[in-house]
Amino acid sequence: MAQPFPDDLRAHLERNVPYLRKLDDAERKKLEGLVQVFLAEKSFEGCGGLELTDEMRVTIAAQACLLVLHRDGDLYPELASILVYPSTFRAKTARAEGGIVVEGDQARLGESARGTVVLAWDDVLHGGRLTHDGHNVVLHELAHQLDQEDGAADGAPILDRRSQYGTWARVLGHDYEELAEAVERHRKSDLDEYGATNPAEFFAVVTEAFFERPRELERKHPDLYAQLREYYRQDPARRG
Repeated sequence: MAQPFPDDLRAHLERNVPYLRKLDDAERKKLEGLVQVFLAEKSFEGCGGLELTDEMRVTIAAQACLLVLHRDGDLYPELASILVYPSTFRAKTARAEGGIVVEGDQARLGESARGTVVLAWDDVLHGGRLTHDGHNVVLHELAHQLDQEDGAADGAPILDRRSQYGTWARVLGHDYEELAEAVERHRKSDLDEYGATNPAEFFAVVTEAFFERPRELERKHPDLYAQLREYYRQDPARRG
């Protein structure tokens, strides 16, 4: 945290994560310190022939640290490795059909499992540079890491107080059911329909919206926005 932030890494962030310009000086300084801790603690590995660079590492780290900028404690204590592919990768899948497990694979841009995050670099770069479309694979997958810190991927991360869980479940449950119903009835929603997959995906999807389309989220889902604002201890709608 105390080490000066290298100018070459800062140049990568200026180019690849323009959202950080919205932070005030104190937030920017704190984030740069967190990024250096993240880079020191986490293992990065290039996959699919990708040769990792400092630009890739710092671009991913900065977006990851944005989520926990104002949260106390260790940086993603369960996360050990970030695997980076050049672009879309194939992930093995399994589903039950009539009592039979059917295995296959699926094209993905990101994936989160206990201790590991997998990312497609081209989508990382696209999401970092385009800050208002509501889609950011790093924010999405790292939100899953926060959700999984209690051992369950259920859309309910560790909250500060036990008394918060009831309101969290009521508010996010209500908006999740509304989205699921809209998807089922083929109605358009302001939230990404992928969030209707399950509560864990809903939390990841609304995290993307919270940082990238905060004013729209606050206007259309004020209670949901308020819950995320309290959890992340940030108010993106008030930023420039």
